[in-house]
Amino acid sequence: MSYAILGDIHSSVEDLEDVLQHIGQHAPGAELIGTGDLFECTISKKRAPFERFHRLEDVMLLPDGLLDLLRFPSVIGNQEERIAKITESEEELLQRIRSMPEKLEIEGAEVVHGHQWTWDGNPWAPVFPDDTAGLVFYGHSHEPGLVIDDQPIEIGYGVPYDTKKGQTFVNVGPVVGDREWVLYEPEDGTVTFRKVID
Repeated sequence: MSYAILGDIHSSVEDLEDVLQHIGQHAPGAELIGTGDLFECTISKKRAPFERFHRLEDVMLLPDGLLDLLRFPSVIGNQEERIAKITESEEELLQRIRSMPEKLEIEGAEVVHGHQWTWDGNPWAPVFPDDTAGLVFYGHSHEPGLVIDDQPIEIGYGVPYDTKKGQTFVNVGPVVGDREWVLYEPEDGTVTFRKVID
């Protein structure tokens, strides 16, 4: 089985539609997996600790058609965590958001959002934890990237990269704005960065 891994959608229906169409063209039959931040929270991190809301429409962008496209499993992102924290409601969607896991395991790999890690430096980058699988997919920074045994690898689109060389971290890039995703082929042990090009 192959996996199309995508995230950082931030409620962008147009970008998501383009990415899903691209996946259908280049990886038909691939199982979709999300790296979180499917939704965009409209309440800032500064306001969130001090306010509570009773309707999801007051805290997030939910354009027509978005939920129809989000029919795949995903880990929870920092946007979903904020939405869940500041909303007091019995809405079904809120229960769905609260039930999103922090981590998913797929064949030989883990999927997380990455906001749980420490991020610092210039350029802003994560401090990767030691207690992970040999292959980890993540998002959060909106910067696609590949790091093998602590060494950043320059990436190209449409090029399969071997994930069996060492501890590998793959930032799949954002759907919003850049319309990026990654194809993971467990049988071959490869990841291929993809981008919708106009």
